[in-house]
Amino acid sequence: MDLSHRFSVATPVEETWAHFQDIGALAECFPGAQLTSADGDTFAGTVKVKLGPIALVYSGSGTFVDKDDAAHSFKVDAKGKDKRGNGTAGAQVTLTMADGADGGTDVQVVTDLNVTGKPAQFGRGVMQDVSDKLLGQFVACLEQRLTAEPEPTEPVATPAEPVAEEPTPLADAAAAAATAPRPAAAPKPAAPKPATPKPAQDDALDLGAAVLPVLVKGYWKQGLGGLVVLAVLWRLLRR
Repeated sequence: MDLSHRFSVATPVEETWAHFQDIGALAECFPGAQLTSADGDTFAGTVKVKLGPIALVYSGSGTFVDKDDAAHSFKVDAKGKDKRGNGTAGAQVTLTMADGADGGTDVQVVTDLNVTGKPAQFGRGVMQDVSDKLLGQFVACLEQRLTAEPEPTEPVATPAEPVAEEPTPLADAAAAAATAPRPAAAPKPAAPKPATPKPAQDDALDLGAAVLPVLVKGYWKQGLGGLVVLAVLWRLLRR
C-alpha cells in the first residue's frame, strides 16, 4: 500500500537535511525504534510494536539506495521480520525536501509499505490515519531537537597565585584561634532512605492504542447498530 505524508519545520533546508543524515537521532524520535548499527549507507535496528496483548519485535535493516545532496532527497529500502515469526514488514521510503515559507523546510515522504501477519488486518485507510498520528509525534520530537539552543559553556576560572603577606599581630591571633581545640560537633541526622525507583516505562509503539481511536471515529455507526441488534435479541430471548 502507498502512504503519503507532508510536513514542515521552521529550520532552513540545509540544516534540516544535515539532521536527517544522523540516523541515530532520527531513530530516537520514532516511537519504539532503536538503532543497533550503522555502517555507511546501511543500518540495522529493531522496532517494538504492541497490538493489544500481543507484543511484536521487528528486527531488520535498511539501505540508502539513492541519495542526492543537491536535491535534498533520498530513497531507503527497509525490511524486517518479527522475532517470533508473527509477520514481516517491508518499505521503500522516498523523502524530498524543499525551501518552505519564512525560511523553513517542506518535507514530502512517500512510502510503499508491505506488511504481513496480524498488522495486515488493518486496511489502507486505517494505516494512513495511524501513520499520520505517528508522524505527528515524530515531527514534534524533530522540531524540538532542531530548535533546541546549545547550552552555553562557562569559562574556566584560572586560580590566582597566592601572595605572601607579612605576619601581623592580628594574623598571629587568627592563627592561634584556628589551632585552638573546637567543641565536638552535634551528630548529623540520619540521611533519608532513597525513594524506591519507579519501573521503567515501556517505550514500545502501541499500535493498538493508535488504531482504537481511528476505528471508533470511522466505525461508530456500525458499532452502535450492532449494540441495538444485540439489545433486541436479548429482549426476545428473555420472553
